[in-house]
Amino acid sequence: NLLLNWGLSRALRRAHPDAILCGGYSYISSWTAAFWAQCRGVPLLLWSESTIHDLRARHGTVEFLKSRFLDRCDGFVVPGKSSFVYLKNLGVSEPKIFTAPNAVDIDFFSRAAQISKNGWDTRRKLRLPDRYFVYVGRMVTAKGIFELLEAYAKLDDELRSQIALVFVGDGAAKNELMKRASHIRPGVVHCVGFMHREELAAFYGLAEAVILPTHSDTWGLVINEAMACGLPVISSSVAGCAADLVQEAWNGFIVPPRDVPGLSAAMNSLAKRPELREQMSARSAQRIRSYSPEAWARGLAQAVEFVFARIA
Repeated sequence: NLLLNWGLSRALRRAHPDAILCGGYSYISSWTAAFWAQCRGVPLLLWSESTIHDLRARHGTVEFLKSRFLDRCDGFVVPGKSSFVYLKNLGVSEPKIFTAPNAVDIDFFSRAAQISKNGWDTRRKLRLPDRYFVYVGRMVTAKGIFELLEAYAKLDDELRSQIALVFVGDGAAKNELMKRASHIRPGVVHCVGFMHREELAAFYGLAEAVILPTHSDTWGLVINEAMACGLPVISSSVAGCAADLVQEAWNGFIVPPRDVPGLSAAMNSLAKRPELREQMSARSAQRIRSYSPEAWARGLAQAVEFVFARIA
């Protein structure tokens, strides 16, 4: 990637950092930072979110440069298990990898969701159905939105007449999705368009489950947000967050990407079993507490302490 930052070296000289955390290796600026750190004996840490399920093409030259960059790093910070495994497969030793879990403001989402549940007219103001599954994200094919629509269409007529599918987001595939959705009868498919993060808690809070059917995703922070709001989760297995946040049949279901029957079966189970939803809801709220901004800070601090100890 040809991203340049002509003032980077000057900024680093002014900042005089004790360590550098670099957010990737594919930018020229990343290499500039790496060379700067190496010349001055400053520890270099790499933040890596890549997983083995990443759909980006792997070219020989790129893989060679990647390995050279990794050799220059003194430590590594990852958001979760999938990225940890990815770095191990690249030959990075386990003691050099530290986990700083991807996080959102749990208390904000939890409080905001509870407010939406307690507000007698929130559902009416937002024009939301009485019961619905929710998808939050970009409206593009790679996010699995068409498979999600097909899975909803596979639910039996009686169930579709009771529960809707709500999409929150915008993107190039939105019009085509809604065109296909118009042929599903009975059933309600609703798209509310783009919403700011501060507005999302109401859509999570009133939903019965969140669904992330993505074909490839390094993490999926919408799952953190939804779990903070107490939602069961249906996620594709290639979402980076799935290995950490979703436990099969405990707080949700994990399905392979593009698996329409599997996705529909998971939706059917949650829609027809209120006691299961209630249990999974409580478990999601419980598990997400370990994925806080404070936990992220602790993970990063451990990585920094590690590289300082090595050069002491």
